[in-house]
Amino acid sequence: MNIIVEWMTYLLNILYNLSASIGLPNYGVAIILLTILIKTLIFPLTYKQMASMRKTVDLQPKIKALQEKHKNDKEKANAAVMELYKEHKVNPLGGCLPIVVQLPIFWALYSTLRNFPYDPSNAAAHWFLGFDLVKIYGFTLSYHLILPLFAGATTYLQTKITSPNASTDPTQKTMLYIMPVFFAYISATVPAGLALYWATMNVVSIFQQLFINRRLSNQTKKAI
Repeated sequence: MNIIVEWMTYLLNILYNLSASIGLPNYGVAIILLTILIKTLIFPLTYKQMASMRKTVDLQPKIKALQEKHKNDKEKANAAVMELYKEHKVNPLGGCLPIVVQLPIFWALYSTLRNFPYDPSNAAAHWFLGFDLVKIYGFTLSYHLILPLFAGATTYLQTKITSPNASTDPTQKTMLYIMPVFFAYISATVPAGLALYWATMNVVSIFQQLFINRRLSNQTKKAI
């Protein structure tokens, strides 16, 4: 993990210097650039995740039919569903991969922001839109609650777009409402720079998912 933290620190400094070269010497800008870079690098994984989830949604009628057919034998029903996934080349755990990839990145950025060697020549560099990026603001009623609330709102919107059945499937519906609250809470208890990273990650993800949804819809129409 130390190697990832060192790499993250080095990369954040490069992006800070890049922001300085365009006249915006600010670590908030560097974090936004870092987020866009990470989301671009893992885009192939995100695309596979969305394609897999789309296939899973399309297979729901067949899955329900199999579950009804083997309603008295849960083990046989599960085996039949897994066979259906295999036949259509769907990985039911494929959606977890981008999340697994992001977890060490999230933790590394947390460690980086807590111990970051900020530019001593520019004391305002770690202030962004009124937020001290290294400070944990908590739950005090102030302007700084905007960032956790925004992180929660974008988490909700991203989940809504990613999971088309979120409003009807009981499990997904629970996640739809719990995850935004959870990440709003997390965003208030970590350095503001990390909350900025998460909120930016959500915004970029939303645009990527809208693009992927349109592309997959076009592919489905052509196949028909």
